[in-house]
Amino acid sequence: MVLSDKTIKEELKKNNIIIDPLGENAIQPASVDVRLDENILVFRNTEQPYIDVKNISDDLTDLIKIKSDKPFILHPNQFVLGSTLEYVEIPNHLVSRLEGKSSLGRVGLLIHSTAGYVDPGFKGNLTLELSNVSNLPITLYKGMKIGQMSFTQLTTPVEIPYGSDILNSKYQGQKLPTASLFHKDFGK
Repeated sequence: MVLSDKTIKEELKKNNIIIDPLGENAIQPASVDVRLDENILVFRNTEQPYIDVKNISDDLTDLIKIKSDKPFILHPNQFVLGSTLEYVEIPNHLVSRLEGKSSLGRVGLLIHSTAGYVDPGFKGNLTLELSNVSNLPITLYKGMKIGQMSFTQLTTPVEIPYGSDILNSKYQGQKLPTASLFHKDFGK
């Protein structure tokens, strides 16, 4: 069952769901709007010949900041990582989905390729997988509404939430856009 605005407000009030800072008019009929933070990870595609998923290099990306007075220009077919301005915590009895804003999708902006699922127990800022599938560049502004989170009630609270030591949750507590840590799955 997807949570309605009323239930989302109740969960926020009880501190079961934490979204900080909660934007003005962020609560929608069945979701909460999230905004784009200033930090963007840009791939060094002119310096790296390929991405080896078994050995992902720390120098694969550069962290840049979107200036308050100037947008970041996302070019056609460009892929970068961003993050939400909001820090979120998902309780053990809910799961969340992150989706793009319809109006931005209509100009060709995708905010995730595969990482739209937010596990119970997750704590941190969400990393966004920003892609421009349009034929024209798209401007991205610090603080703009970029996506929306919906919440679904689980049949029971999870036994082992994201962030538990046994799960090796690689992205728990992230504050900045975080490049892939997939290489940590090899050699276990």
